[in-house]
Amino acid sequence: MSAQGQVKILDFRQEKATDFLLPKPAVLSSSGWDSMHFELHQQPKFDIAEHQHTMHVIAYGLACSPLPCSPGERWLDGKLTRETRSQGDIAIIPAGISHRCNWNTSAQFAVLAIEPALLQQVGQDLVDPDRIELIPRFMNEQDALIQGVFSTLQEELESSQIGGYLLIDSLKTTLAIHLLRKYCATQPKLSSYADGLPKSKLRQLTEYIDDHLQDVKLIDLAAIAQMSPYHFLRLFKQSIGLTPHQYILQRRIEKAKHLLQYSELSIADIATHVGFCDQSHLTRYFKRIVGVTPRQLLQAQPQ
Repeated sequence: MSAQGQVKILDFRQEKATDFLLPKPAVLSSSGWDSMHFELHQQPKFDIAEHQHTMHVIAYGLACSPLPCSPGERWLDGKLTRETRSQGDIAIIPAGISHRCNWNTSAQFAVLAIEPALLQQVGQDLVDPDRIELIPRFMNEQDALIQGVFSTLQEELESSQIGGYLLIDSLKTTLAIHLLRKYCATQPKLSSYADGLPKSKLRQLTEYIDDHLQDVKLIDLAAIAQMSPYHFLRLFKQSIGLTPHQYILQRRIEKAKHLLQYSELSIADIATHVGFCDQSHLTRYFKRIVGVTPRQLLQAQPQ
């Protein structure tokens, strides 16, 4: 093992953070995602030097060539384990622990780095912030929810259809809750809210959403409700029947429909006005929810 003073620090907040450790740069890399960073890698056989992360990291095995994957070794906090690394297996590397690994064959994998502060923020009334400690996990098992998050994040990066980062924001909170519930050394305390959100608070939230359709963040909504994002997600859906993400999307489409019928704005201007990243993004969701495209709606209006 290296001496503590010689351990390299990997900080995913920095651009091209993994270039000094891996043979090749990332194939795909996120940019500007607050509290979270995603990278997709295609690497030849390699042995990575001992290092520590400033963020919590989830590593996700995608594919090996040739199949089946050749197992490799990983050291987590001084413990060595030989991994099977089947497609879909995950490893969890908490921030601040020593880590190194090797791959015996070329491989495709993804990494997702999460700010420790995000877990503290999401779990503020579930777990004492000083007791949020993730349990290291070797790449020998799968997790269906994490697999879905990785798949969706990769799809969003490849298609560049982020839509005001609303989906990323929602996935970020969902993942943080999942990590707290399943991989935290201290189990969350689950409070019971039988009646959902108070009507006055719900009205305040829906008015805020309507006034900020261009950029609505789940963390901000939870702050208005004065509760953790975990409880806010549960109570909002309990009160309205939709997740915040579904409700905001619905309100954006309703606003777009109104502007199409009663304003002189172009479809492209309406798209950005209500929070979509461009006209094609609006068109995709508009047709899914309304049943016709914005242009078809305009053509159907009486002249």
